[in-house]
Amino acid sequence: MTLRLNAPRRWRLRRHGSGGRGASRHGARLAMLLGAATLSLCALAGTAAAAPASSMSSGTGWMRCAHLSPTNPVDIYLYSFGDPMAMDVLRHVPYGGVGMYMKMPAGEYTVGIRRAGAPASTPPVLSANLMVRAGQAYTVAAMGPPDGLRLQTLNDRLTTPDGKSLVRVIQASLKEPRVTVRAGSATLASNLTFASITSYGTNTPGQWMVDATGGSETWSGNIKLTAGSIHTLVVLDSAGGLKVADLTDAAGSVMMPHGGVATGLGGTALGPAPSPLPWLAVLASGLLVTAAAAIRLRRSRAMTRHAR
Repeated sequence: MTLRLNAPRRWRLRRHGSGGRGASRHGARLAMLLGAATLSLCALAGTAAAAPASSMSSGTGWMRCAHLSPTNPVDIYLYSFGDPMAMDVLRHVPYGGVGMYMKMPAGEYTVGIRRAGAPASTPPVLSANLMVRAGQAYTVAAMGPPDGLRLQTLNDRLTTPDGKSLVRVIQASLKEPRVTVRAGSATLASNLTFASITSYGTNTPGQWMVDATGGSETWSGNIKLTAGSIHTLVVLDSAGGLKVADLTDAAGSVMMPHGGVATGLGGTALGPAPSPLPWLAVLASGLLVTAAAAIRLRRSRAMTRHAR
């Protein structure tokens, strides 16, 4: 919104017994004009201040990015749909790297993948659109073999049945085409093929001994499940064979979503735009100071003319 102030009319000073009357009338009119402009600016400020609040009323969701394809490191770009300026960039993400959740307004976004260090102006190797819905969480993962890389959007859970934990498995090992994952006597995934994902399963909280078994390689480790926690177990290749990364999707209603593995990758949380109120206040103050100076100047000229 642009405010247009009408050019002040040229008021003629009438000679009276005191030379300040005309100046006073003109000063009053000028003060009223600038007062109206100030009120308009205040209204504009109120509208601008209310805009972020109304935009946030549509709700927010969460998203994190992951590189789960056994390829070279990549740069992951996040864009608001249709905007060529990147909102966030995760640089040099290695195989197995998972970023922290980013809180963002509900809406449509684009995720682009470039080779690590490639200029932002180069076309992405891979891109996909994502609709973030209020109150929902997502993982956008680069998956598949190097010659069949794809972006896959996973719907992450945020709540569990009372007193229970949820666990799912992502098979991201290329060396082992099929992997079975067990936790104690429970089978979490059976002969899960490469780049496949199980649905969440309900489990009893506790300290679990998890075993991942492929055709020739195995992995074993302890994973602690607490009531209300949600986990994604990612089977990865390593120099010594298989390994399993434990991603905590959520850790109860007071800590949801929780984040990713300890890779040091973190997204820049989106925040509301800075308020325009300070700038509008400065502008209004400037107008009032200008008005006062103009009134004084005209009074001085009127008194000079009257003296003559």
